[in-house]
Amino acid sequence: MERYSHYANSYRLILPVADALIIFGTFRLACFKLLGNWSFDGVYPLYFAVFVLLWWILSGHYVNVYRVDRLMPYKEKLLNLIQTFLMHAAILMSGALLLKVYWLPSSYLLVMYSFILSGVVLGRLLMAFLQRTYRKHLARPHSKFVIIGASSSGQELHRFLTTHDPVGNQFRGFFTDEPAPAHLASLVRGTVADLKAYCQQEQIDEIYFALPLDQRELMTELAQFADDHFVSFRIIPDFQGTVRKDVNVFYYNHLPILTIRQAPLAFRPNQVMKRIFDIAFSGIVILGVFPFILPILAIIIKLDSPGPVFFKQLRPGKRNQLFPCYKLRTMRSNHGKTELQATKSDARITKVGSFLRKTSLDELPQFFNVMLGQMSVVGPRPNMVSQLEEYSKHIHTYPMRHAVTPGITGYAQVNGYRGETRAPQAMEKRVEYDLKYVENWSFWLDMKIIAQTVLNMVRGEKNAY
Repeated sequence: MERYSHYANSYRLILPVADALIIFGTFRLACFKLLGNWSFDGVYPLYFAVFVLLWWILSGHYVNVYRVDRLMPYKEKLLNLIQTFLMHAAILMSGALLLKVYWLPSSYLLVMYSFILSGVVLGRLLMAFLQRTYRKHLARPHSKFVIIGASSSGQELHRFLTTHDPVGNQFRGFFTDEPAPAHLASLVRGTVADLKAYCQQEQIDEIYFALPLDQRELMTELAQFADDHFVSFRIIPDFQGTVRKDVNVFYYNHLPILTIRQAPLAFRPNQVMKRIFDIAFSGIVILGVFPFILPILAIIIKLDSPGPVFFKQLRPGKRNQLFPCYKLRTMRSNHGKTELQATKSDARITKVGSFLRKTSLDELPQFFNVMLGQMSVVGPRPNMVSQLEEYSKHIHTYPMRHAVTPGITGYAQVNGYRGETRAPQAMEKRVEYDLKYVENWSFWLDMKIIAQTVLNMVRGEKNAY
């Protein structure tokens, strides 16, 4: 493992130097292509220095194109390079325009960027070819290793070492007391009790411990065995097995921080992005749609049954903070059962209200809630206070859906889980999809949910009543 780290660090030094040489060559080549000579005089050296410095900062610290591990697909590496070039060009042009400095002709820049992109990509391919050839024909065996435990951490380590250096690191097998996955069955050499005899017989160099970290006595025993027989003993933390839940690991200056659940919307940039979209989208709806639709709907509601046009009810929002949630009135105003969930063929629902519910038009006023920051366009639907109290007692994950701002539409709703929740599994499935949204949020997921919501509005939803 140390050998690979040294090898990777060497490449991180080689690649920036290679990039600088490639960029220097393309500057000269661009001069020859456009000017007919190889001169590199005047301000061009200054542009070259600025270009290389900015490239190094962006590529090394932003998209990390100097990663050399083979576990990163070539497609991802290429996309990272293209992303770096686009950002590089945008920053360089913006800086030139902002500072009002003399700049290179656009034709020169186009040729230069084309040459640099081609040169860097070809350079990466050449590096990969040389790296593969060395591993295949010249690398010498370095160590024989075994892995204790076939956990996800153990499997990931096996993939990593056998992919990076299958010649230098010879994998000899798993040792586990638990049933191994079917695709690993042929690689299991025995139980943990068989490990010591096998290591002595096969002269194993390295033992990797990939079991839950609560097995302290076993770790101490194996560490002592390794010391006595000149074997390296290494621990691969199996955090998921330790806490019996999915774990995400983040690093703060090399300090590992464990989180039990993913929470993309806990990061400030994602919150800002989502809020900007909410304001823009709700602003378009309020200014572009409301003046034409709301007056018509208000007249129809008043003609259909006596009572107010709007309905307001306190709902629990983010962190269970109550807020007034607005809707168009869809029920008779004198039923006196505002905390009772609507059911199929509910006598309280008016004829117009039934149409509004099936098309989700009754939710339109909630765009005002979005503008006020009480709701988002997309998020877990805000249930009634009585539902919060009831379901929190029976579904232990229910409060987690309130970790984010509630939405007008949600992941559960577009997957068919809306309407009545009296069936035993109805609310469990709704909460399950809400948590999938909370843990896997992305801007594109929001766009997908919005598109599906519009499609459902056009088709009408059978569970909306």
